[in-house]
Amino acid sequence: MIWLVFFSFIAAGIALSLARAGLGPTTPDRVVGVDGTVTITIALMVLLASFFDRQIYLDVALVYAVLGFIGVLAVARYLERGV
Repeated sequence: MIWLVFFSFIAAGIALSLARAGLGPTTPDRVVGVDGTVTITIALMVLLASFFDRQIYLDVALVYAVLGFIGVLAVARYLERGV
């Protein structure tokens, strides 16, 4: 039962974050929405690692976190002064 609550909160968070990414009036709002989605997806991967008792999901979450961080830095640099 507790797993259902966890997955429900994560699904709601992803839905709200995607709404921000889709409806954001400015480009930085959209970037923040996508970054929030990446962060919540990482939390989902960690929760799945605990649920299925598989450690490989933690490695995938770590790589996804690093790639998400680099992606946000690249977009921020582009928005700040161009390429």
